[in-house]
Amino acid sequence: MEKYEYTDIEALQGLVSDTFGQWSAPVEITQELVNQFAELTGDDYWIHTDPEKAKTDSPFGTTIAHGFLTLVLMPKMRGTPSYEVTGYNNILNYGSDKLRFTGPVPVGSSVRSRSRVKEVTATPKGTRMILEQHIHVVGQDERPVLIYELIMIYM
Repeated sequence: MEKYEYTDIEALQGLVSDTFGQWSAPVEITQELVNQFAELTGDDYWIHTDPEKAKTDSPFGTTIAHGFLTLVLMPKMRGTPSYEVTGYNNILNYGSDKLRFTGPVPVGSSVRSRSRVKEVTATPKGTRMILEQHIHVVGQDERPVLIYELIMIYM
């Protein structure tokens, strides 16, 4: 695995690519998981929690995962990294520039993710890296169901 000092902006910019990395291991979306998320968040809308009603009234014919459930599963879908950033004392999750829920995630399906380094810049706070992450329903690889740009600052 290639290692990069967090202050070596030029070397880190070599990681910027239009090509996404390897797929993560899949994560199964179960009704139990969806129900637990609904209970935790208070979002118990029937399209997520009522399989019988979803069979007849949902345009998807089944319950679907909450968009934010799909997002919060992202750390569980970490792929095998092809590089390591070294030499920093802290990593700050600085937020997101883009979050889009572009399709449904049916209960009973599995999802997986992949990412790419979109941008690396020096800032007064440290080295900012933007990772573009896509989550796909397994078997539907042509179109992501979630697009997310994560901003990390290495200090």
